[in-house]
Amino acid sequence: MSHYQILIIGGGTAGITVAAQLRRKDKNLQIAILEPSEKHYYQPAWTLVGAGTYKFSDTERSEEKYIPKGVNWIKDKATELIPESNTVKTKNSGSITYDHLVLAPGLIMAPELLPGLTEALKTDTVCSNYIDPEKTWKILQNFKGGNAVFTQPTTPIKCGGAPQKIMYMSEEYFRKSGVRDKTNVVFATPGTVIFGVPEFAKTLNKIIIDRDIVLKTFYAPVKIDSKKQEITFKYTHENFAQCAETLVDKVGEQLTGDSEIVIKYDMLHLAPPQQAPDFVRNSTVSLKEGPNKGWVDVDINTLQHLRFPNIFSLGDVAALPTAKTGAAIRKQAPVLVGNLLHFIKNQKSGDLKYEGYSSCPLVTGYSKMVLAEFKYNNVRDSDPLISTFVDTSKEQYSMWLLKKYVLPKMYWDMMLRGRA
Repeated sequence: MSHYQILIIGGGTAGITVAAQLRRKDKNLQIAILEPSEKHYYQPAWTLVGAGTYKFSDTERSEEKYIPKGVNWIKDKATELIPESNTVKTKNSGSITYDHLVLAPGLIMAPELLPGLTEALKTDTVCSNYIDPEKTWKILQNFKGGNAVFTQPTTPIKCGGAPQKIMYMSEEYFRKSGVRDKTNVVFATPGTVIFGVPEFAKTLNKIIIDRDIVLKTFYAPVKIDSKKQEITFKYTHENFAQCAETLVDKVGEQLTGDSEIVIKYDMLHLAPPQQAPDFVRNSTVSLKEGPNKGWVDVDINTLQHLRFPNIFSLGDVAALPTAKTGAAIRKQAPVLVGNLLHFIKNQKSGDLKYEGYSSCPLVTGYSKMVLAEFKYNNVRDSDPLISTFVDTSKEQYSMWLLKKYVLPKMYWDMMLRGRA
C-alpha cells in the first residue's frame, strides 16, 4: 500500500496550482497527485471556441508537462474515500493512505439529471460549451433563424456566467451572418436576476434591452423533448399568474400544467446539471443535507474540512458560497497552502483567510468584455490597479484583450507553475 505525506486528488487547475505552490515553499514535502487524465484543458477559452474565435487545440496541453518536479503522479482515479482511516481506494492502484489530503477533483457533468438532455445532445440543434464547444460553433454557423434558447440548470455550475457569455456572442454572430432579424434570442435562467452583483447587473440589463434579448428569470429547465424540439421550464416564483402576464408572443411560449412553460427551439445551448464526483458524494467528507449537499464540507475562510482537520479542499468541489472559477482558485490556493503547512507543523490551521473572491470575465461580444470581480455576499471586489485605469463594470475592448491573450498565458506560465 502506498503512503504519502500529502495526497492531492485532482490534477486540474486547483490540484496542480496547490502542488506547485507547496513545492516552492518546501522541496522536502512528499507529495502525490492522483489524476487519470493525460490532457489538461484551459476551459475558460471554451466560450471563445464555441463562438469560432479560438482554436480548441490551443486549449489542450499534456498533463505531464504541468505536474511539478518532485511530485509523484499516480495516473489513476479515486473510487472511494474513507477519511476515518486516511485511505483512498483507486481503480487500478489499490489503496493509498495519507497524512494530509487536498481534495481538488473538480466536478462532473451530469446531463442525466435533466430528462431528455442526453438524447438531445446527440441532435444537431442542441449543444453545450461545457461538453463540446466545437459543436456549438458548427450549430451557430448552420443556424438559419427561429428561437435560439440559452439556459442553465438549478445545480451549481462551473463559471456561472458562461451560459450567458455564449448567448451574447451568438447574438452578435447572428447579426453578422444576417439572420438576427428572424431570430429570437432567449436567455432563460432559474435565477432571480441576470447577475448577482448589482454594479455588473446594471450593465448587463442595459445590453439585454439594447440588443433585444428576451430575458426570462425564475425559469428552471425540467425536461427536453428533442423530437419536438421543445424545452419545458418550471416557473419557480410563487406567483405563477405573474408568469402568464410576461409570456412573449413572438417566442411562442405555452403554459402547461400547474407551473410549467414550453418553448420550441431551433437552437438550444445549455450548461448541463453538474455535481461532485461520486467518490466525494458517497463519502463522509461531503455534506449530506441542505443546499450544499454532496459538496466538500469546509470552513469557507480557512478551506480546512470542518470534521476531518487533516483534509483541505478548494476549487469546484468545495462547498463555498461563491462562483466556481479558475480565478477563485488563484485566491484560494495560497490560503490553503499556508494553512496546510501551518497545520503540518503545529497540528492546527493557520489564520490565512479566503474572503470569497471570484471573477467572471463576461464576454459580451467579439471585442467587448465586462470583468466582474466579487467576493462573498455578492460584494464587488474589483482589482484596485485595473480599476484605476478602466471601469471594469462597463464593456471594454481592453478587457477582451485580457481574456483572449493575457489570461491564457498567465494560466499556463504563472498559475500552474505556482507563481501567481
